[in-house]
Amino acid sequence: MRLGLVLSEASSGLRRNVSMVISVVLVTFISLTFVGAAILIQMQIGQMKTYWYDKAQVGIYMCTSYSTGETCVGGEANDEQLAAVEAQLQGPTLSPFIEKYFFENHEEAFKNFQKQFAGNPVADYATPDQLNQTFWVNLKDPSQSDVLSESLSGMPGVENVQDQRKYLDQIFSVLNVASYTAIGIAALMLVAAVLLIATTIRLSAFSRRKELGIMRLVGASNRFIQTPFILEGVFAALLGSILAGGAIVALVHWFVQGYLSQRLLGFALVGLDDALLVVPMLVVLGAVLAALSANFAISRYLKV
Repeated sequence: MRLGLVLSEASSGLRRNVSMVISVVLVTFISLTFVGAAILIQMQIGQMKTYWYDKAQVGIYMCTSYSTGETCVGGEANDEQLAAVEAQLQGPTLSPFIEKYFFENHEEAFKNFQKQFAGNPVADYATPDQLNQTFWVNLKDPSQSDVLSESLSGMPGVENVQDQRKYLDQIFSVLNVASYTAIGIAALMLVAAVLLIATTIRLSAFSRRKELGIMRLVGASNRFIQTPFILEGVFAALLGSILAGGAIVALVHWFVQGYLSQRLLGFALVGLDDALLVVPMLVVLGAVLAALSANFAISRYLKV
């Protein structure tokens, strides 16, 4: 196969269908940008889980004078009940699972509450005695929080035993929904890109039908005829893929690292290394989809 002739035919096809090629580039760019964003969101979720799950604590909330649970019939947890919980934490049953723990009294809980809800009207109405005294426990293995819950939930003076990971799961579920939404939009756009590439190739083949007829008469193989058209689709898709990769890198550099990292201190955010891992995926995905759709379109056209 003469490479120079094949490339010449491909470039000729691109010049004849500039508007359609631009359409393919734009659709591929938009769809693969969504794909890249979805991959980055999943990477972000993975990093946040790794970071925050290890830091997640189990809160053992003691009864207040306002508590109404079955274990709080005596009102606020007294010193004996507090000592009984601490004895359990230090005992042979639970201590092997615990890395460390500390106790937060009413005043400390109120101070943290005021800091957390500064500027919120609810901070003006809360009083220290309304806030639970709490034992905060760091486990060696955060997934074993059920051990604490089963051992302490029914003790007198204990209102509730709660794993902070439940709150994290709610955040991660929202991020997952955003990721799946991006994937869904990307899938629709990729379908549009595939159909557009196929249409572009068929129109290109139709505009050169006389040339194709002559090539068939002189004995050119189907592979020789198909290759320039496949290259047209791959070139347009590659250009869109590269633009999508550039958009992902710019998004991470300027928005995630340049903006969010300055405002979300303490969060492990995706970086340029992660973005650079995504770029080759997008380029390969765009090229493969373009090659398959172009090959299918020209093969069907030549059989007609």
